[in-house]
Amino acid sequence: MRVAFHAPLKPPDHPVPSGDRTVARLVLAALQHAGHRVELASRLRTYDSGSATRQARLAALGERLAARLLRRYGRMHAAARPEIWLTYHLHHKAPDYLGPPIARGLGIPYVAIEASIAAKQARGPWAVGHEAARAAILAAARIITLNPADRTGLLTVVRDPARLVDMRPFLDPSPFRAAHVARAGHREALAHKYALDSDAPWIAVAAMMRHGDKLASYRALSRALEAVLDRPWYFLIAGDGEAFLEVRDAFVSLGPERTRFLGRIGADDMPGFLAACDLFAWPAWREAYGMALLEAQAAGLPVVAGDEGGVSAIIADGATGTLVPPRDDGAFARAIREMLDDRARRSAMGQAALARVAALHGLAAGARTLDAILQEALQSPL
Repeated sequence: MRVAFHAPLKPPDHPVPSGDRTVARLVLAALQHAGHRVELASRLRTYDSGSATRQARLAALGERLAARLLRRYGRMHAAARPEIWLTYHLHHKAPDYLGPPIARGLGIPYVAIEASIAAKQARGPWAVGHEAARAAILAAARIITLNPADRTGLLTVVRDPARLVDMRPFLDPSPFRAAHVARAGHREALAHKYALDSDAPWIAVAAMMRHGDKLASYRALSRALEAVLDRPWYFLIAGDGEAFLEVRDAFVSLGPERTRFLGRIGADDMPGFLAACDLFAWPAWREAYGMALLEAQAAGLPVVAGDEGGVSAIIADGATGTLVPPRDDGAFARAIREMLDDRARRSAMGQAALARVAALHGLAAGARTLDAILQEALQSPL
């Protein structure tokens, strides 16, 4: 199948790493794994922070670009044109202005993966983007939901629940499993580089340092760690961003002997970093589901996370980690303490996480599911 792919929030080849870029790349990998021919149709980014003027300009740009792409496809031989259009992650801050008109013009199915809608944005600063996202959702033959929490909002627009298809978040577990097997070497290297005691538990986090919910999660985590200063541990932070100074200040009270800032870690080095640690902790304020949480489990780490959004879809509470009531610092601290005090439990949960990710969240499983959804959309009447 020939698939035209678009990620309006952040294209898969964007230079700045993020969970969105990671998932966009994984969707492309899944399509290729399933044997599809994929074209990155456009690198247009429609992300806007709340300017109605800019949204109007993006809408106009999208209209012109869609018309240009339709002309290009029209000049192509029919056997070379896309058979289906797939857009990843559209919402009021990053609507899709390309997929619906192009799919309509070519007479092909339009499919969206991880679309969301929030009625409260209909009259707010993102009203233009909200209406564009709503129009795209209405135009979609299938909407693939990675985050179960998105269903409620989508069903206010999509009256036919059959158009909504659930899909588990997925990744390629092989580099994480390989890093787990080589854990001793990765741990020794990090211990030497950052002057860490290998006998003490290492708590890991990997997240961009942005203002808003990310910074709020970092601050909540610092409060929880302050409550367990009576235990031995190190805290290793992989991440960078415009809120670095605020994040650094949030952990000053823990003492420099406890905390290590590793900076931005590339995709090739992330599996080794995670595998070397003992526990992954993240409050997950307003998290969709958290690819870093899935990556940590793929590397054999148990997870303590806030139970927000779709986090519960990727963490088996009590089996691969502990889910904590949203924004409950005390409960978060108690969950970390319990993990720190029970090495056998950490090990058992880590092994369960490895097995669960391989069975349910692997690239091959994701490719099969995505292929089946696209094939069904292609064969259904428009």
